[in-house]
Amino acid sequence: MKRLISVIGLSVVLLATAFGQAPKPAASHKTKSVVYVPADKADFKPFPMGGVSMAALWGDMTKGAHATFTKFDPGYDAGMHTHTSDVWIVVIKGAYLYKDDAGEKRVGPGDFLRVPGGHKHWSGGDKTEGALFYEEASGKFDSVSAK
Repeated sequence: MKRLISVIGLSVVLLATAFGQAPKPAASHKTKSVVYVPADKADFKPFPMGGVSMAALWGDMTKGAHATFTKFDPGYDAGMHTHTSDVWIVVIKGAYLYKDDAGEKRVGPGDFLRVPGGHKHWSGGDKTEGALFYEEASGKFDSVSAK
C-alpha cells in the first residue's frame, strides 16, 4: 500500500512538472474569454504512467477545476479507481469503456458520462481505436486506486 501511494505521489509530481512547463491555457473557467482549441491541434502531453495523454484547455489540473482533451491508447486499462472530484466526459472519437457495480457502458462519440467524486469504477480505451474525449472536473485531477 505504501508503494502504491508513493507511485501515485510520484506520478502527480511528474504530471505537475510536465504540465507546469507547458504554455498556460488562454483562460480559466472563471474568465469571460473565449477558449477555442481544435482537438487535432491540441498540445497533448503523455501521462507519466503511460497509455494516456492530455491537453490542457483551461484551468490547472494540479490545482483545481479544469478541462482537458484526453486520449486513451487502444486497449488502455486504468484499473478500478475513484476520483476525489466529479468528472464529466464527452467522447469525440473511439470509445471510452466504463464499468461499475451497475454494469458496463461503451461511451461512444457524442455520448456523455458523469462520474461523481468518490464513485468506484473501471475505465479504459477501446482495444482497436482507443478513445479521445473532452474531460472536465470540479477539482484537481487524481486517480485513487480501488479494489
